Amino acid sequence: MPIFEPLFRDRRDAGRQLAAALASYRQSRPVVLALPRGGVPVGFEVAKALGAPLDVLLVRKIGAPGHEELGLGAIVDGHDPQLVLNEDVVRVVAPPPGYIDAEAQRQLAEIERRRKQYVGDRPPVPVDGRIVIVVDDGIATGGTVKAALRGLARHDPARLVLAVPVAPADTLRELAAECDDIVCLATPEPFYAVGPHYQDFRQTTDQEVVRLLAEAQQWSTANAGAPQPAR
Repeated sequence: MPIFEPLFRDRRDAGRQLAAALASYRQSRPVVLALPRGGVPVGFEVAKALGAPLDVLLVRKIGAPGHEELGLGAIVDGHDPQLVLNEDVVRVVAPPPGYIDAEAQRQLAEIERRRKQYVGDRPPVPVDGRIVIVVDDGIATGGTVKAALRGLARHDPARLVLAVPVAPADTLRELAAECDDIVCLATPEPFYAVGPHYQDFRQTTDQEVVRLLAEAQQWSTANAGAPQPAR
């Protein structure tokens, strides 16, 4: 594998650079949803710069019977969690009756467990009628992000924006139909993986996720009484 010159020092640096590219959204008072765990430090910097509430967006794959790596679909977190199915795969696999519903409930329980771990009893931030910015630390194949965007679209956001520091151009083209806008700082060619584009890509810990979300909640509470701009 060739040697890369890293584009970002770490996720926080990537978040600050991404926030600058998203500055035009500041006056729209968007909601920032970060994919844990690596997307949270990036999303934290974006939300901080935009004065926006920050929340996690949890997505759990529904695997095929006996082949969990083959995704039949996914459950997408939110105040009304959404089941997003890959109908083509479902037709080919033909899972037994009741399998998808049972697996969806199992994955939903895991989402609820993880949400409680990260934010306690605080409910997900509503996105209906809001500009929603979905943030991750990078994209490779885009399967998880695609499910996340499709699930969120069912909540009728005013605008759905995907924002990432780095991703392959062909993946972004596939995702363009799932959202209203894509902001990506770099699309290196050839693209092998997200990690080499960071000088420090150590794993984000659960403790860091909890700490950043708690800090973001403090400024969201402080800004809650600020007047909302006309849409």
